[in-house]
Amino acid sequence: MFKTHSHRTMDMTEGPILTKVLFFSLPIMLSGILQLLFNAADTIVVGRFVGRQALAAVGSVGSLNNMIISLFVGLSIGVNVLVARYTGAKDNERVSETVHTAVLLSVVGGSILTIIGLIAARPLLEIMGSPEDVIDLAELYTRIIFVGMPVQMLYNFSAAILRAVGDTKRPLYFLTIAGVINAGLNLVFVIAFKMSVAGVALATIISQAVSAVLVTRSLMLMDGPTKLYFKRLSIKPHIMREIIQIGLPAGIQSCMFSLSNVVIQSSVNSFGSVVIAGNAAAANVGNFVYQAMNTFQQAVTCFAGQNIGARKPRRVLTSMYVCLFWAFLFGVVLGLLSCAFGAQLLSLYSTDADVIQVGLNRMYFVCGPYFLCGIMDVMTGVLRGIGYSLLPMIVSLMGACVFRIFWVMTVFAANRTMDCLMLSYPVSWALTFAVLIIIFIVLWKKVQKRYTPEELAAR
Repeated sequence: MFKTHSHRTMDMTEGPILTKVLFFSLPIMLSGILQLLFNAADTIVVGRFVGRQALAAVGSVGSLNNMIISLFVGLSIGVNVLVARYTGAKDNERVSETVHTAVLLSVVGGSILTIIGLIAARPLLEIMGSPEDVIDLAELYTRIIFVGMPVQMLYNFSAAILRAVGDTKRPLYFLTIAGVINAGLNLVFVIAFKMSVAGVALATIISQAVSAVLVTRSLMLMDGPTKLYFKRLSIKPHIMREIIQIGLPAGIQSCMFSLSNVVIQSSVNSFGSVVIAGNAAAANVGNFVYQAMNTFQQAVTCFAGQNIGARKPRRVLTSMYVCLFWAFLFGVVLGLLSCAFGAQLLSLYSTDADVIQVGLNRMYFVCGPYFLCGIMDVMTGVLRGIGYSLLPMIVSLMGACVFRIFWVMTVFAANRTMDCLMLSYPVSWALTFAVLIIIFIVLWKKVQKRYTPEELAAR
């Protein structure tokens, strides 16, 4: 019924893992960096050409927006794992069902997010304690961004399908095009038309729409079971159930991470617009470090998923070790470089000396030990790839989320400084990573019992 996969896809169940992980990961890394440039371009343009309040407005809503969309983005992880698993098992019919269910689910989910964002923007910003000189601009930015949620979700789900079969280059090309459009429109809307935060938000959703159209078209032109047919679009209950079983815990985990960041952002907001702006600029720089490391979480999820489907557990372990190494290396090198050149990087976002100093303080506490977050995420990714999504959610929820909220209510309450607040990040990463290691060791013993001695030895 189906043709074979196109040459753009990758069989992760054969061949050397070290090189395949790199070939797979680097386009994802560049894609993620380009996606971050959407936000960075917004932040730089408003910081340079509008002012401190506008910069604070864009920065103050980042954690809120992430919290709202993370639940649905988590479902794309479920799509990724399923497509990878069924591809490894060569179950073409299930691959096709997953593709068509996922695409329709993304549009429906994105539409729900648009409604939520339009209704809840102002009340949530008020709960977060956004300052009076920022909240109107923050509300406007949030409402416009959420109008574009259907196309953002469509891109995320479709790109997850491509990554699951090893095609990481085309999402990179599409985001390159979208990134150029976003940067160009930012300058036109803000500088030429004086549209302030509305201009950068509008530029973002237009560029996201372009990337969504391109990635959807690529699925329509695919060979094999990943080919998209509009007439086959339907939500298969059994597929949706599997996507939710894997993706919902991942989404809840991301959502809770974002919630803990909202709690921290609320504490940041209490220090005023200068601190908000500096924190936002530093967070943008740190996001680039995080994206480089997070690439290997995505890689290990795909490699583990395909090899579990192909019944090659040894390759799962090798994939994990390789991804842990690269996440650690990128985290250490990029974290230290960002601290060393922090002032120069932050000056791209703002020329205000006070804003830059606040940003530097955050980077020392967050970017320096960022490698802890990278290796923590790899452990989460491998557990999802082998089919365990609920446990890493619970561990991450307790270790990184509940702990941070507890920290804000106790340690920070006793010592209300930004340094004390930022220290909650590395401490929570270290604790969570330690527990995830223990969880993996226990679960892997159970996984090994499913395989014959020959399968356990297969390379």
